[in-house]
Order: sequence, then structure tokens, then C-alpha cells
Amino acid sequence: MEKCRFWTRFFVLALGLCVPAVCFGAEPDVEWRHHGRDKSSARYSPLSQIDAENFSRLEVAWRWESADKRIDHVSPYERRPWRATPLMVGGRIYVPTELSQVAALDAATGEELWVYDPKSYAIGRPTQTNVYTRGLEYWTDGKAGQAGGIERIFLASIGRQLVSIDPQTGRPDPAFGEDGIVDLSRDLGREGTTIRSISHGQPGIVVGDTYVVGSRIWDFPLRNRNPPGHVRAYDVRTGKLRWRFHTIPQEGEDFVETWENDSWKLTGNTNVWAALSGDEELGYVYFGTSTPTNDYYGGQRHGDNVYAESLVCVDVETGERVWHFQTVHHGIWDYDIASAPILLDVVVDGRLVKAVAQVSKTAFTYVFDRATGEPLWPIEERPVNWHTTVPGEKLARTQPFPTKPPPFDRQGLTEDDLIDFTPELRQEALEILEQYEYGGMFPPLILSGGEKRGTIFVPGAGGGASHPGGSADPETGYLYVQSMTRPSALALTQPDPARSDWKYVLDRVPLEGPQGLPLVKPPYKRISAIDLKTGDLIWQTPLGEGPTGHPAIKHLDLGPLGSQSSAAVTEGGLLTTKTLLITFASKLDELGKRPADGVPGGAFLHAYDKVTGKLLAEVEVDRSLHSAPMTYLYKGRQYIVISGGGVREKAELIAYAVPSRGGE
Repeated sequence: MEKCRFWTRFFVLALGLCVPAVCFGAEPDVEWRHHGRDKSSARYSPLSQIDAENFSRLEVAWRWESADKRIDHVSPYERRPWRATPLMVGGRIYVPTELSQVAALDAATGEELWVYDPKSYAIGRPTQTNVYTRGLEYWTDGKAGQAGGIERIFLASIGRQLVSIDPQTGRPDPAFGEDGIVDLSRDLGREGTTIRSISHGQPGIVVGDTYVVGSRIWDFPLRNRNPPGHVRAYDVRTGKLRWRFHTIPQEGEDFVETWENDSWKLTGNTNVWAALSGDEELGYVYFGTSTPTNDYYGGQRHGDNVYAESLVCVDVETGERVWHFQTVHHGIWDYDIASAPILLDVVVDGRLVKAVAQVSKTAFTYVFDRATGEPLWPIEERPVNWHTTVPGEKLARTQPFPTKPPPFDRQGLTEDDLIDFTPELRQEALEILEQYEYGGMFPPLILSGGEKRGTIFVPGAGGGASHPGGSADPETGYLYVQSMTRPSALALTQPDPARSDWKYVLDRVPLEGPQGLPLVKPPYKRISAIDLKTGDLIWQTPLGEGPTGHPAIKHLDLGPLGSQSSAAVTEGGLLTTKTLLITFASKLDELGKRPADGVPGGAFLHAYDKVTGKLLAEVEVDRSLHSAPMTYLYKGRQYIVISGGGVREKAELIAYAVPSRGGE
């Protein structure tokens, strides 16, 4: 508490801020040193130069084209959207490319200083072909710039490499691993897995002098040989393995009994593919886990399957569990925790609480005391429909439901949720709904080939809060969440036994609403503001235009409906500053489809009022955008930087700033 009071006084005196409802750790205010700015993953910056008055006048300060263009001729990968969020430390931008190169740029001009290529593409294609590298991690021993001081940039590459790079030279640290690289295909603790199914895209996190890393693992293997998603920790100086946390408990460990019939021996995934967060003072690391294999059939892994789809807190020195909370028991809906936990100190009922808030695909926000794991508000185990017709499946009879905050997106499906812009559309929606099973949260799946095409579940696998997650604000005490209303329709089918050892695998079922419109009511993409002092939902606003130009509804003047683009599921993110809430909306056409030539059509940077959710200003961008924006102050000028393009567009890092005096 004393540390929080100290930094509150510091901000008040040095920056003229009002006393905040939420306090964060102390990172240099002008920089962006970690994926979420600091290790809290709050994505908050106290900068105020860019505000509601001048946001619409932002201009391009510089651009840098991804260095991947230079290795297209040797890379086996197709170009993908560029989704990286850069760092800014000491007047330099550090950014990974789609293919895990790392570049250093001048923060004022974008001038390239160096590029390092670990040649990840030469290691061989992973099974999961949507390759990308979202970020980097920075570490210093606190003496950077002094004689003998150390600072490093860490990259977890698509080629299963953990690389320690000297940020001044762009060269790997020869004292780390083997010539600067640790092989992340090792240290998993299980032989016989399909290593090609594992890669990396998110940055790890350094707490103290320990680097902790998760993994990205292919979700749809034909055989039950996927790697386990165990979390590993390495010494930042030497690359030596310090510990491994088993996200799938092993023999003799706590909760191994929740993996019945020894299913812990074979089951894979349960990985951490989102960013991690850390508390230096407590010495704790926080991460969210995914669904185990097989994502949609749990008949070969009976039980609750702890630690799957859980928020986990571990001691960074030992890797031992401090506490955990499982958000979904025996998941079969792909409800991964897909975004970073957000750490903040929040005043609740007059008491300062060290909290952690986790948003999820379930459209719930789970809020805990991050030291003890106690929920800030009760979370109730409630009965759900467990009566499955799938042979061998055994569903959980209850699931956890937070009493506060309320859901930030649609949950479950009834006739009242269907689109009703016109009576004709409503009737078509009812006729479509009759073809599927549906109901409340956590509905059982069915086998394909019956009277019903599949089961609709809401939020869908791409709904709720996926990778973009949230951002927290000390000015308002609010948590801002980006989410999508995106129903999924799924069924299970028997695979060819000559090619698969699963009893049942996913059978994707088409789900299209009336005349190509969404099946349910808008908004289809939204921003929600949650007051973390009270647990109340304060406001919601659509994000993106949505299908307002569709012939069946364009005459209705409905206003923004929220984007329904599939690209919006895992792209974007929120940035909160002292003055604004900032994100972007796609310029995909109003039907939610890409233009005929396959080239995305640009975007708009949006600035919102943090208290009301009102859209205050926007800036047109000539490039599709994909990453979460970041901001920094350098030589007296505030910049907003975001990556975009890729595929058929030029992949660029673009920096925006208010025009300099000479340009006004």
C-alpha cells in the first residue's frame, strides 16, 4: 500500500494528475517497455499531449516497412497480417516482424538502426500456419547505460527459439543458451509429442531475473499427440531452465485426479497463448490457459481438467502454484483465456485491494485479490445443461458464474436475441434457428447427420473477449473491454480411424443469418466500460460501422452496428491515456466483407471519451490495421504507433503525432 501511495503522490506532483482510483507500478512515463506498457498489462499511459481537441489533426510522423519483404524469397510462409505491438525504450523502437525478425528504429524518425534475423523460417513450418509474432520483452538489471550494466530484448520466435538480443547492437548474447538462443522445443517434459504443432507468437515476461514463456499450439490434431502447454521459466542471463509449471498436472501433483483415466499422460494443449502479467513486489506471474485437446470433444479426458481454461498465479522463483481459478470446467467450447490478465490496485468499499481482472471469451470478467486469489465479488457454481447425447462425453454439471461484474457481451441464445430490423428478417431468422440446437451458456454439442445441423453457442469460439482483451484506467477506475458477439455453430463427427485416434472431431457447421446478415441483434463488436470500484457496467458503444449498407436495412438509418468482420476476432486492442480511449475500426465494406480484389481497405483510428463512451474523433488510415496501438513521448512529442498491412498490402509500422509547430 505504501508503494501505491508513494506513486500516487509522485503522479500528482510531477504530472498534475488527480488522485487516481487505481494505481499502477512505476515504469518511466514516456516509454513503452513491455507488451502492455508495464508488467500489469493495463495498456495505460499518463500522456496527455494528444487529446480530444487535436486527435483529428494527427499526421503520419514516420513509416517503416517490415523487413520481411527482404526475405520473401527464402521464407516458406505466405505473408500474414502484421500484428506486432512495438516497444519504446531509450529513444529506440524495438519491433518483431511477422517472421520473427527484430528491428530497432529511431523513435523520432523511424530510421532503421539494425535488423536481426534468427532465420526461424529455416527450422521448418509449424502445423499452425497462421504465423505471426505479436511482441517482445525488455529487461535490464537496472544499470543500463552504466559500465557493466545489462539490458536485453527477448524474442520467442515462430521457430521455437528463445533469443536474447543486445538492444544496442542487435546481436544475440553469447552468454545466453547456445550463441544467444534457447531451443524451446525442449524442456516440455514429455516425449513422443508432435513438436511441429508448437510455436510461439506472444512475448514472454521477465519478473525479477526470470523469463517466463507460454506457447501457441495447433488446436486440431488428427492424433492425440499434441505437446502439453506447460509454462517454462529461464534465467535471463544464462538461458538455463529454472522451472516448468505443468498446466496439465503430472503424476503425484495436485489436481491430477481431475484428468480421469490417466488422460493427463496423453492430452495436449492447455497452453498459454496470450500475454502474461507480473507483480514484481509479490514476485508472482499470472497467466490464462486454453482448452485441452480435443477442443470440442472431452470423452477422452473425463473430469474437470484443472488447470485448463484457468487463471493461474505462480511464484516466479519456484514455479509453484500460489492460487488458481478455473473459469470453465471440462471445456468443450474453445473458451480459451485469450488475453493478458490485468493487474491493478483498486479501492473497493474504501479498501485498497491488489487486484487482477481477467476478461474471457465467456464474456465474464473474473476479478480477484491477486495476492490471495479471493474473488472481489462472489462467483457462484450454477447448474448447466450436462445432458449430452455424444457417446463417451461426460460434461460438468455446474459452471462458475460471477455475480459481478455483469457480462459484457451476449450470453446464450433465445428467440428474443434474433435479428428483428424488419418482420421479414425476423421470420427468416426464426426459420434458421429451427435448424439448430441452442439455449443457455455451455450447451452440449451434438453429432452431425441428425435432425439438427449442430449446436449454436453464444459467445462463440471467436466471441466474447478474445486476444484484444482490455485496458485499465487510473483516471476513471474503469476497465475497458473490446468484445464481439459472434455465435458459433458446431457438431461432432467420427473421423477416419486410419487417420485419427480420436473418437469424434469437429464438424464445422455453416451459420449464416437472414440474407447474409448476422443472426442476432447488434452490436456485433463493442467496447464496454466496467467500474472496478463497484463491479458495475457503466457504458457500452458499438465499435465499427457494421453491415449498415446491406440492401435489406440500409434504408433504416440504424447507425453503427459494430464490425462483424472475422478479422476483428483476434486483432486490435485498446489504449488508454490520461485524455482518451483509443483503438481502431476497419474500413471493410459495410457488408463486413473484403473488397473483391482481396486487399483490405484501410481503417480509422478512433478516440473515445473515457467516461461516456462517446466517439470524439477519428483519423483515416490508408492501411488495414491489426495490432493494439501503443504510445510514447520522445523529445517532447507524443506518438501513437500501430502496425498494419501484410498479405497483399505493404506491411508497415506507422507513427502518428500532432503536427509540429512548423507544420501547422
